This record gives sequence, structure tokens and C-alpha cells, in this order.
Amino acid sequence: MALIDAPDRDAEGAAAAPAPGLGELFVAFAKMSLAGFGGVLVWARRAIVEQHRWMTADEFNETFALCHFLPGPNIVNLSVVFGARFRGIPGAIAAFAGLLGPPLLIVTLLAVLYAHYGELETLRRILAGVSYAAIGLLFAVVFKMLMPLLRKRDPVAIGLLVAVFVAVGVLRLPMPWVLAVAVPFSIAATYLLRRRAA
Repeated sequence: MALIDAPDRDAEGAAAAPAPGLGELFVAFAKMSLAGFGGVLVWARRAIVEQHRWMTADEFNETFALCHFLPGPNIVNLSVVFGARFRGIPGAIAAFAGLLGPPLLIVTLLAVLYAHYGELETLRRILAGVSYAAIGLLFAVVFKMLMPLLRKRDPVAIGLLVAVFVAVGVLRLPMPWVLAVAVPFSIAATYLLRRRAA
């Protein structure tokens, strides 16, 4: 799986794919959830941006930023927002069901098995290895999401990115307080920059 080395096929000039139907939404999100060991974000971006071309990289980043700001699991928010964008409430339900249905069945089965065999040392080592792979996938998708932002060379956006990372990741400030400052600042900065450019 070459997430970093794969060419970006989501250039601004790329033709957008037709809007997905309800069945397509369900199947696409079911595939993402079944492939998403350690997190679905990697597979969601790959499917939505690179395979199906339903969104550009910038659109995906903007939608995911909105979902990150909303309460609840980010990828679940993404499925609902994405489905609703193309097919309204039925689309939101189809994407949501595709994302959560198959893993719910699998996790229920695994919970039963783990209750009986969870003390095995081999199983613990396997789970530790899976967690390392999941971290690697997360770093890969963060890098891919970061590239469109860095290509723009927007000093305000890069400065805000660094400031939020330092505030939350280094200084360990509470995320709601950081977002309460960063979100209005980013909206105001974007508004002023676009107004000046116009």
C-alpha cells in the first residue's frame, strides 16, 4: 500500500465523478470500515479523493476539519456529512450504516472470542503489532492531508497549524479552549485575506 508514494490524482483540473447513489455510498463506506484496521481515515481519504474522485483533496480537508470540530467520532461525522452532501438524509443514513454496520458485527464476534481466549500471550503480541501498523497508517494520511496545505504556502494557515499543534500537542492545553480561539481567528483571517485580494 503506497499511500505516500501514490501520485495525487486529485488535481484542481481533474474531472469530478458523478454523485454516488445510496447503494454506492453504503458499499463504499462498508469497504472503508472493513479495510480500516486502526482507523478508517486513511481508507476514507483514499476512496473519496483518489479512487472515486468524489472530492478534491482541499474539499476533503475542509469537510474533515468541519467534522473534527463537531462533537462525536470524526469519521462517523464525515460519513454523515458526506452522505448528506450528495443524497440528503437518505445518503447520510446509507453512509453511516455502511461505516458502522459491518464492523459492529465483527467486533461483537471478536468480543465473544476475546472473552474466551484473551489471556493468550500470542494474541497480545498480535494486537501490539496491529497497533504499530495503525500508527504508521495514521502518520501516512496526516502527511497526505498536509501536502495540499503546504503547497499553497499560506503563512496564516501554516502559522495557525503550528500554533494549534504546539498548544494541544506540546503545551497540553484543553482542545475546546484552543478551538474557541483558533476557529474565530481562522475565519476572520480568511475573510480579511479574501476581501483584500478581491
